[in-house]
Amino acid sequence: MMKQPSQLEFGSIVGERYRIVRTLGSGGMSRVFMAEDLKLPGKQWAVKESVAGPQVMKLVRTEAEMLISLSHPRLPRIVDFFEHPPSGAVYLVMDYIEGITLEAYMKGYQGYIPQEQIVPFALQVLDVLDYLHTRQPPVIYRDLKPTNIMLTPEMEFILIDFGIARSYKAELDQDTVKLGTVGFAAPEQYGSGQTDARSDLYSLGALLLYLCTGGKYSEWTAGVEGYIRGELPRYLIPVIRKLLRQHPEERFQSAGEVIGELRHSADFQPAQQGISGNDASMDYAGTRVVAVLGVSAGSGATHTAIAVSHYLARRSRSVALVELHSTAKAFARLQEVVEGTSVGQSSSSRRFEVDGVHYWRQTSRADVISLLGGSYRFIVLDLGSGQDNERLEEFLRADYPLVVGSGAEWRVQDIVRLARSLQRHPQYKWNYCLPLATSEAVRRLRKELDHDKVFALPFHSDPFERDDEVDQVLDELFRGVIPDTRKKRFGFLKRQR
Repeated sequence: MMKQPSQLEFGSIVGERYRIVRTLGSGGMSRVFMAEDLKLPGKQWAVKESVAGPQVMKLVRTEAEMLISLSHPRLPRIVDFFEHPPSGAVYLVMDYIEGITLEAYMKGYQGYIPQEQIVPFALQVLDVLDYLHTRQPPVIYRDLKPTNIMLTPEMEFILIDFGIARSYKAELDQDTVKLGTVGFAAPEQYGSGQTDARSDLYSLGALLLYLCTGGKYSEWTAGVEGYIRGELPRYLIPVIRKLLRQHPEERFQSAGEVIGELRHSADFQPAQQGISGNDASMDYAGTRVVAVLGVSAGSGATHTAIAVSHYLARRSRSVALVELHSTAKAFARLQEVVEGTSVGQSSSSRRFEVDGVHYWRQTSRADVISLLGGSYRFIVLDLGSGQDNERLEEFLRADYPLVVGSGAEWRVQDIVRLARSLQRHPQYKWNYCLPLATSEAVRRLRKELDHDKVFALPFHSDPFERDDEVDQVLDELFRGVIPDTRKKRFGFLKRQR
C-alpha cells in the first residue's frame, strides 16, 4: 500500500479535466485511479499518483517527459502530467487498459497459458523492448513481471507501469537507485553495475521461465528443467537459459538478436510431431516477414509486393499481404474491383482475398504485430516508397528486406544513395529488384554495392498471374527459404505415354 495518504478521492478533479471514479490499484510509492474525462464524455483514463520529495522532483519531471514522448501499440499513451508541489504529489494521465494482468490470468487458469501463445507472446514483448532500447537515449524498463503486463479481452499484451523506467546513461558505472522485483530483476539491479538493455532481457527470460513452469520458477536453479511443460517447443530452453545468464555479456545482447533466434529456431521446427526427417523440410512453424520498400514513387513496390505474395502462395500456404500505410489507396481500389462495389464504397472489413492471398489494406503497425502471432507462413509488407520511422523500422527488422528501384540506367543510382543513407544499419540480408533492368545495370549495381543479391525483374503486366520468367528470378531470390512443392512427373509415367 502507498504509505502517504492520497490527495485524491471519489469526485476529485485533476488538472481541471479528469474526475476520479475509483481506485484501480496501489503500491509502495503510488496509486492508480480510473478517471472520466470532463471534456470528452465517455472517455476514461488511468491517473497514477506518486509522491516525490523536492530533491527528486526534477528527476520525476524528466522521466515524465520521456514517457510522454513514447509511442508504441503495446504501451499505454501518457497524455498529461501534473504536479502538486505542496504535497509532493505528481500525476500521470494515461490510457485506461481494460483487462487483467498476466499474473491474474495465470492464477485463473491454474498457471497455464496455451503453449501456442508463448512464442508469439515473447515476440510481442521483444517488439516493445526493441522499441524502448533503440530510443536515443535508450529506455530501460527495469520491472518486467506478470503484474506489469496487461492482457486485454482480445488477448493483446500491453506493458504497463513505468514507475522505475530510466534512460540509459553511458557515463554511469552503476544505477543510482536499486529497484526491481525479486525473482524477475537482473543481478546488476542489486548493486553490481548499471542496468541496460540486457537487464530487461534477463527479466524476459525470468518471465518466460515463469510461464513455462506454470508459475513455479522465475530463476534458473538446479532441476528446473523437470518442471518445464513437456509440450513446449524444446528450442525455448536454450533461449531462456541464455537470457538468464548471471553476467550481462553472456546473455543475448539485444532484443533484435532474441527475435532473430526465436524466428530462426521456429522456422526449422516440424509443425507437428510425427513428421519424418525426410518430410520435415516441407513444413515449418513460425512466420517470416518480407518487407518491400520502393526507392521512390512509381518504382513498382506495390506491383512487386503483389507478385511476390502470389508467388509465395503458389509455393507455400497462408500468405498475408499487408499495406502498411493508413492513408494508402491502392488496396482499397483493388478491394472495390474484387468485391464489385462502387468507387469509394469499399467494405468496412480491411481484409479481402485474391487467389489464396489475404490482403490487409491501410494497416497499422499494431495490426502487423497481431498478425505475427497468427498462422501465416509469410507476411509480405508493402511499405510503398515512404521512409517514415515506423515503416523503415519494419523494413530493417524484416527477415527478407526487399528494395525495389527503377531499372532505368539514369535511376539506378537512387538505390546506391538509399543504401549509403542507411549504411549504419546491417545490409547483408537486403535484396534488390530492378524491374526491366538490363544485365549490365545489374552487374554494375552488384559491384558498386558489393552485394550479389541484385536481380532484374522481367516485364510482368499481371502480378496476380504466374509468369515463368518472374518465377525463375524469385526462385533465386528465395532459394533455401521455402521447399519447391511443384509437382514432378515420375519417369515411368513419361515412358508410358
